[in-house]
Amino acid sequence: MTEVRQQASEAVVDAVLTASRTLVAVSEQSLGGAAEETTLAQYRALVVLASRGAQRMVDLAGALGVTPSTSGRMCDRLVRKGLIRRHRARADRREVLVSITPSGRQVVDQATGRRRALLREILGKLPAEQQAAVASALAAFAAAAGEVPDSQWPRHSDDGDTEEDA
Repeated sequence: MTEVRQQASEAVVDAVLTASRTLVAVSEQSLGGAAEETTLAQYRALVVLASRGAQRMVDLAGALGVTPSTSGRMCDRLVRKGLIRRHRARADRREVLVSITPSGRQVVDQATGRRRALLREILGKLPAEQQAAVASALAAFAAAAGEVPDSQWPRHSDDGDTEEDA
């Protein structure tokens, strides 16, 4: 079956671009004190690992839209900060995976809590029917971009392993 793609109008692109600036600002604000230690790109890597579980470096790079060498340098920094760890895959000991640590998960969870509060405040300025329309449109947008909803993130144990790692 062939996928039908429609060209988005300039008005739609402009509206999403404008909204994206607000969302980037909310993202930056939500990092709080972690922003001094963690860049938005590093935070995005933490979110990918929290939402998708342990990843091979090449898969993480693909999810982030960067080269494997860029992903590797970013992971080196996150390992030094204690926010992720490298480990061998159980199925194939030659394969190296990266996964989020409890400290990294704490950064994601705290930022998510702050982000929820900031978004709740902005959305509270809209009537209920517009809030529902925004939620529906953004859910479709996130799905089209391949984003994993929070409700589908793997659960983490106290040692940082996900259900998939165990």
